This record gives sequence, structure tokens and C-alpha cells, in this order.
Amino acid sequence: MALDDITLDAGERMDKSVEVLHEDLRAVRGGRATVGLVDRLRVEYYGSPTPLIQIAAIATPEPQLIAIRPYDPGALADIERAIQTSDLGLSPQSDGKMVRLTVPPLSEERRRNLIAHVKDLGEQAKIAVRSIRRDANKAIDQAEKDKECGEDDARTAKDDVLDLVHDAETKIDNLVKEKTDEIQHV
Repeated sequence: MALDDITLDAGERMDKSVEVLHEDLRAVRGGRATVGLVDRLRVEYYGSPTPLIQIAAIATPEPQLIAIRPYDPGALADIERAIQTSDLGLSPQSDGKMVRLTVPPLSEERRRNLIAHVKDLGEQAKIAVRSIRRDANKAIDQAEKDKECGEDDARTAKDDVLDLVHDAETKIDNLVKEKTDEIQHV
């Protein structure tokens, strides 16, 4: 495998790790109601688990309220059941046409727990990035051993991969900081 392909692949995989973290952080509850809290929730709909966003319109008409209006009114009970069995800790209120979720303010202890969870997610993303770096460095070493490239080219490729790691870790740190600030200051 060419060195450029190795670094390109590593960069793409690192970007995906950052993207996954971003999606995971959207599902972490801050002090405000956001669509991201429930959009990935799976609802048992006609026998198959379906993302809530595919079967209902989700809105946040007020800072502490999430409104879920199913496209099929028959799915209302399934949506309520999915919310109750999830780990959101929110109680659905239904009027027969839509489900409302009131997002209460966070207690100080809950804020600390959420911040610790966010930091854990960030650390897991960093571990994934470092694993990608290790794989890329192994591929570079193998290319050098197989005489596909010279020592200088291998060193340059490893430096490029290290730059990608630093960029990804900076993005991860920024995402974690944004989310912890959101949790602390709402």
C-alpha cells in the first residue's frame, strides 16, 4: 500500500472517530431540550426497531420541552414505551396526538455525572484515534520493510500521521469542552 494511501485512510478513519463522538455527545443531555436527545432513540414499530426521527416530527418549541408528533398516530403508544424504557430519565406526556417531554433542570450531582460521562466519551475517541495511528505506523513500517519506500519517506509519513492525530485530538478536546460548558452553564 502506498504511503499516501495509508495516511489518507488514517485521516479518514480519525475523522470518522471524531464524527462518532460528535453524534454521541448530541445524545448527552444538557440543561436544555434538544432534538439530539431523542432522535436516535429506537422505537419498536411494526416489529422492527426504527429510529424515532423516521416515524415522527421532533421539535423543541420551548427551552425545556421536546414535542414529538408521530406521522402515524398508531405509533404514539410505541413511542411512549420506547421513551419510558430508555435511559433518558424523562416521563412522556401524551394528549393522543403528540408526546411531550419536559426536560427538568439538572441537579449539581447530575451535572458532575454527565461531565464525567462526556470526558469518558472523549477519552474513548482519543483511544480510537491512537489505535488508528498504531495501525498506520505498522503499515508504514511494513511498506519500508518490503522496500516499497525509503527510510526518509517512511519517517515523513509517520510525521504526517502524527499531525493527523494532533488535529483529531484537538477536535475531540474542543467537542468535549463545548459539551461540558453547555452542561455547566445552563
